[in-house]
Amino acid sequence: MTNEKPDWIRLHKALALEAEHGFTDLVGKQYCFSEFLSLTFGKFPPGLPPKERSHWHQIAMQFDEYPNWEVQVRQHLVAEVRRYLYKLEKDLEEVDLKSEREQGRIYPSKAENSRTPIAAKVSRRLAPKIDQKLSDIAEIGIRKAENLARLDLLTVRDLLFYYPRDHIDYARQVNIQDLQGGETVTIIATVKRCNCFTSPKNRKLSILELILKDNTGQIKVARFYAGARFSSRAWQESLKRRYAVDSVIAACGLVKASKYGLTLDNPELEVLANPGDAINSLTIGRVVPIYTLTEGVMANTVRQAVIAALPAAVNLKDPLPGGLRQKYGLMELKDVIANIHFPKDSDTLKTARRRLVFDEFFYLQLGLLQRRRKAKEIQTSAVLAPKGKLLEQFNEILPFKLTNAQQRVINDILNDLQKPTPMNRLVQGDVGSGKTVVAVVAILAAIQSGYQAALMAPTEVLAEQHYRKLVSWFNLLHLPVELLTGSTRTAKRREIYSQLETGELPLLVGTHTLIQDQVNFQQLRLVVIDEQHRFGVEQRAKLQQKGEQPHVLTMTATPIPRTLALILHGDLDVSQIDELPPGRQQIQTTLLIGQQRHQAYDLIRREVVQGRQIYVVLPLVEESEKLDLRSAVDEHQKLQESIFPDFQVGLLHGRMTSAEKDEAITKFRDNETQILVSTTVVEVGVDVPNATVMLIEHAERFGLSQLHQLRGRVGRGAAQSYCVLISSSRSPDAQQRLKVLEQSQDGFFISEMDMRFRGPGEVMGTRQSGIVDFTLASLVEDEDVLLLARQAAEKVIDMDVSLACWPLMEEELKYRYARLMGGAILT
Repeated sequence: MTNEKPDWIRLHKALALEAEHGFTDLVGKQYCFSEFLSLTFGKFPPGLPPKERSHWHQIAMQFDEYPNWEVQVRQHLVAEVRRYLYKLEKDLEEVDLKSEREQGRIYPSKAENSRTPIAAKVSRRLAPKIDQKLSDIAEIGIRKAENLARLDLLTVRDLLFYYPRDHIDYARQVNIQDLQGGETVTIIATVKRCNCFTSPKNRKLSILELILKDNTGQIKVARFYAGARFSSRAWQESLKRRYAVDSVIAACGLVKASKYGLTLDNPELEVLANPGDAINSLTIGRVVPIYTLTEGVMANTVRQAVIAALPAAVNLKDPLPGGLRQKYGLMELKDVIANIHFPKDSDTLKTARRRLVFDEFFYLQLGLLQRRRKAKEIQTSAVLAPKGKLLEQFNEILPFKLTNAQQRVINDILNDLQKPTPMNRLVQGDVGSGKTVVAVVAILAAIQSGYQAALMAPTEVLAEQHYRKLVSWFNLLHLPVELLTGSTRTAKRREIYSQLETGELPLLVGTHTLIQDQVNFQQLRLVVIDEQHRFGVEQRAKLQQKGEQPHVLTMTATPIPRTLALILHGDLDVSQIDELPPGRQQIQTTLLIGQQRHQAYDLIRREVVQGRQIYVVLPLVEESEKLDLRSAVDEHQKLQESIFPDFQVGLLHGRMTSAEKDEAITKFRDNETQILVSTTVVEVGVDVPNATVMLIEHAERFGLSQLHQLRGRVGRGAAQSYCVLISSSRSPDAQQRLKVLEQSQDGFFISEMDMRFRGPGEVMGTRQSGIVDFTLASLVEDEDVLLLARQAAEKVIDMDVSLACWPLMEEELKYRYARLMGGAILT
């Protein structure tokens, strides 16, 4: 690129004329105003101080965008540039230009590698302060700072920690003959032909066509410019001059197939004086950061601001001690920040990202472990007797023998209950593994010690199911138990409230109604929460507040992947019932398409004739106009009237009243109806051992874990059971996902696969489960880093739970813990 001394008078005159004519982007004989300024500032004049080159280059890029801006923004830029030029002229008069030229440069010379990392370039500049306002940085200024504020970027620190959401790798430079479709690359080539014209089909679209060649081949590329201003002859001629025949071009973009062969899709272009020259573009030849933007904030605005802020990274203090970084192979923080924004290559980017992912996991685990360790220091909970007459009687009345897994988990619980530290244990168990029996043992331990217990379930159906089981056992033990739900009558409610306060009622089962203000226990010392992830954080905490530091036992029949369990329950003790009771048969699972539905109907007819019962589950209550799905209401009518008129078909869905639900479930339980058409309200709680077929319509609409839960409604008796999945989707991804159910009955494996297919938020229900929203970390892709971070956090907590030895780490934990979790109790 040939450097020419700028014509100061001509520059000042152009700026003044633009201001006089209302910032309309005046069109001259050769160029319009913005083109003239962009070209002028696109070249560094001799003697320009290194510290000014970044600003000079930024002005050129601003005038590239000038035609897209509103008048007020144009006015601000013109005024800013006029002030800058007057000041620069004055400064240059007082400086020895030759001496200034011999001092360090911001951009590399031709001899330097054309892909020198931006981080290395900016490190030579005077660093701003970490907490400095962006508006106070000369390269950013007030107007850009106002735009960046729309992204909540107010200080240098905000900008440094505003990580790119993605990167595009243009750093790989290839020859034309080596281009491969789907890759993002940079090529250095010579212009063989250049043409710029207005599209004959759209007068507001201009097209620049170039044929580029190197010593291995040639390629045709095109750039598109939308807007009437680009249709001017002068502007198009200026492009032809810029990309003249025989000029050397650096071009980068995505390689795509076209009717002319391979091409670069709307590439970024930069003219070089020689093939070995430095590439000064923020995109060409680099790993380019892609930031989350908002209206009015352009990508290059953020990139340029980050470049201006990056020198401040050298002053960042790393909260992680050097020994820990060395042990786990972690990059130092100041280098991480530079390379997460503008890495020199993909490998460096991976190393930088790994450190930031480690930090996200590490501080979360550190907070959870610290809270768990401190909770164990609390000595205010009641000590419950692990042995006694009630537990002995319960063991005697049980009609079956406990599995080894159940006994192991019971031992874990009874050991916890003997300590004055409140128990906080999660019991995971697959559908039908016998979690309720385990919970009853804990409840009886509390009752025989003279205290009360509460069992909370997320739905009335499940609460009633628990209540029925407990009544059958508690009647034999001569113990009272009551059920409190939204359907409980007023008189019964008052009776329950009274018995709770006097201590006459040792156990209350219910839904979220248990957390109402009127519910007051005399001595609540054990809280059992079933399907705990279905409750909000505040709901679970409010029930615990009904007692004085009660022991807490939470249960879930939704197996949680190991990584997700560490995030959600890192401060809990976890027990798994990983063994099904003897006699439980494998459920034969089959995937069908809609046209094969008759096979499912044949199976249903055969099973009903043998005295069995059937579930038919659909995703909708009533037919949706937007979705072509079979609805529960319509399907019920069709099955009853057309398909199975000889059988009784029942209907169950969430919009029914409690009385209607009870009636539908009772009739099905008593075999008055042989087929129950339902929505997912049967997912938990409906226990009918005589049911042997689970038919699920539109199975692709459900998650794998949810399908596994539904499948668990059958297979509870001695007869062989079946699950039929009918999918209306021909998508290979949907078919592959559903085949997991055909291949496995292991709930933990299925939950792992579900998380990989759908992500953790969908598996658990982000809104209520309290899943942390990470910036970079992925539970699916970064499992190895999570396990390392957990290991590191455990070592740190073992050394000093207060973190007093590491004040910077302690401060960082407070900041992140409050930001990530809002200080809320996750479990």
